[in-house]
Amino acid sequence: MTHNPIRPWRDIDRRKSRKIHVGSVPIGGDAPIAVQTMTNTLTSDAAATIKQVLACAEAGADIVRVSVPDVESSAALKEIVAASPVPIVADIHFHYKRAIEAAEAGAACLRINPGNIGNPERVKDVIKAARDHNCSIRIGVNAGSLEKHLLEKYGEPCPDAMVESGLEHIRILQDNDFHEFKISVKASDVFMTAAAYQQLAEATDAPIHLGVTEAGGLVSGTIKSAIGLGNLLWAGIGDTIRVSLSADPVEEVKVGFEILKSLGLRHRGVNIISCPSCARQGFDVIKVVDTLERRLEHIKTPMSLSIIGCVVNGPGEALMTDVGFTGGGAGSGMVYIAGAQSHKLSNDEMIEHIVEQVEERAAVIEAEIAKTEAAE
Repeated sequence: MTHNPIRPWRDIDRRKSRKIHVGSVPIGGDAPIAVQTMTNTLTSDAAATIKQVLACAEAGADIVRVSVPDVESSAALKEIVAASPVPIVADIHFHYKRAIEAAEAGAACLRINPGNIGNPERVKDVIKAARDHNCSIRIGVNAGSLEKHLLEKYGEPCPDAMVESGLEHIRILQDNDFHEFKISVKASDVFMTAAAYQQLAEATDAPIHLGVTEAGGLVSGTIKSAIGLGNLLWAGIGDTIRVSLSADPVEEVKVGFEILKSLGLRHRGVNIISCPSCARQGFDVIKVVDTLERRLEHIKTPMSLSIIGCVVNGPGEALMTDVGFTGGGAGSGMVYIAGAQSHKLSNDEMIEHIVEQVEERAAVIEAEIAKTEAAE
């Protein structure tokens, strides 16, 4: 539960779930909600895939998934795992040998649907490989690939069919005494996704992986994911998330963190509070914010920055942020530090100066955090 005694209307009661591990990353229970993404390089191209994994990890990804569709990908996986600073999930479809190879190569988790692997003996072989190599499993139900008997039963993909599929796969794992699993029930339709996850959350205590699958491009997919995932997270459902975008995987990580940050569920980097700009603005707000977003990507410390074009709302916003700049007149504005008015600044100098102020404030915050941790 997020607890805010001053502002109780910001509290989120998280669903109680079992805790598992994906490598070193805890999922479920009281663990922070993890952010995942997936590479779009050919996994068989280890160098290209490692480069993308490293970029995603730098952007804040806790876990990265790679597709393992063939023997060449399996062969490259060991090198990818060894070079990755975060746990690697192997995405497996149908072929049980790829799952065994992935576990042996060091994958921290297998994304499979046990019922699609084949006969019971093959399923047992995959589960044994996962158990032997400390590899967890994600059951990944997708509305676009439901089992034939469920489509015949329900007539079309629907929340009931998706949850029934997930529970069938869960039973297979439990019947084999395997419990290190999480589960997802994804659809490209926001309503179907939300309904399926709400139903799933009541049917199992397994950790839940959230996602609106095939959400679309950067803008449309971000909006669809923010609506779908945001509502579920607000309701306390979800232990790890992946934003699916037809875009660079790094963008998926950024969007995922922004969704969590907006709900106070994760805190990382600079949260920029800025106005949309209007005729009152004392400087080009849009251009400045665009530049600062890029210039401040290296800051990992959780902190806030307000960039407001005029004095109508600017001073009020600045009082609640770590660093603030409010546009004034005659080509200058006011800088605020830790919620207090500090000094005037020329608009021509604002970018470099704000970056410096943010870096300095981040250092102060990090020192305060270290001091608190040392005293505990």
